[in-house]
Amino acid sequence: MLSSEPPEVIVYPPIDSHRNVTVRGCYAGAAHRMADLLDILRRSGVDCDQIELTDPAVVEWRGGGPEVWE
Repeated sequence: MLSSEPPEVIVYPPIDSHRNVTVRGCYAGAAHRMADLLDILRRSGVDCDQIELTDPAVVEWRGGGPEVWE
């Protein structure tokens, strides 16, 4: 992926104890915890074993990183 391309996954700031998730620009679901995020990514065709969730070129965390869910 070129650095000028947007991240494949965007995890939005927490709202009512969940975080909305988009994959490739499309709404993919609401995650309440990391396990939910991984399930959403798998259902969206993302190979979770092949990506690093802390790589900003792949996942953009808005409103806090992977430790923030509320």
